[in-house]
Amino acid sequence: MSELPPPLTPYLEPAAKELCEATDPHPRIYEVPPEEGRKILRDLQSGDGVARPDVDEEWVDVDAGQWGTVRTRIIRPKGATGPLPVVFYIHGAGWVFGDDKTHDRLFRELAVGADAAGVFPVYDRAPEAQYPTQVEQNYAVGQWILEHGAEHGLDTTRIAVTGESVGGCMSAVFALMNKERGGIDLKAQVLLYPVTNADFDTPSYLQFAEGYYLTRDGMKWFWDAYTSDPAKRAEVHASPLQASLEDLAGLPTTLVITDEADVLRDEGEQYANKLREAGVDVTSVRVAGMVHDFLLLDSLRNTRAANVARTLAVDALRAALHGS
Repeated sequence: MSELPPPLTPYLEPAAKELCEATDPHPRIYEVPPEEGRKILRDLQSGDGVARPDVDEEWVDVDAGQWGTVRTRIIRPKGATGPLPVVFYIHGAGWVFGDDKTHDRLFRELAVGADAAGVFPVYDRAPEAQYPTQVEQNYAVGQWILEHGAEHGLDTTRIAVTGESVGGCMSAVFALMNKERGGIDLKAQVLLYPVTNADFDTPSYLQFAEGYYLTRDGMKWFWDAYTSDPAKRAEVHASPLQASLEDLAGLPTTLVITDEADVLRDEGEQYANKLREAGVDVTSVRVAGMVHDFLLLDSLRNTRAANVARTLAVDALRAALHGS
């Protein structure tokens, strides 16, 4: 039997190719101190001249017990009144980078696009705080919504979770934790090019290890910042792909979006496949010609891939929250 042919080399959209070339030289964002890397991303995502939906916002402090206090942002479409369903958004950027400012546009697009309020927990970042701090803080904010959301105009019976990259990982974990602990009855999870496992030897990890924006070495560094303990990495709340079929059964309707030239592509699709095996209503879509973070980065926001994927994500959230 002949060997399988080598995988195709992706032909990237021009903006994605430019991003890969611009971010290839050293030192890379994961090769500088965390505070410097955070500033690099903040500057990259400053939002100057970038349109975004108008919103009303408020901030609350959520007591997460032993896990500290979680500053949490709530947004609503400008002028919206009455109880609104909730898009619970967990941001990515390697557990180390990112905040409410770097992810502001995408957060607004998903919540406003779904005709919903948005809730954004500003969890403590790694390496200053490590696993499981972040997932426990996110869960605590979810519990706060159940207990206090109605006081803030939130419909606590209609909540969906979404996030990108490590935010996609923590969104998957959020769904698992709520199932395990009898928390929120989520209507959907929308996982955008998610991390699901600490395995750096999948075919996509090997094919796209270098030269495609998010590198294999970069992901190893992010994982080390989150937890370097192999036993903790194998826990379901760190690596949701480790969940059993019994763990996954009964999870909400799921959309998984991956991109072609991404070290994380295979694990995202493996998670979708395992959800399907567990009987979950799941759709998995791979967007060709694109690299990691394409929905987040302002420089890629108008690519064909981003426009299509954003529409898919918004439509999935709206359908889950409004039943249409």
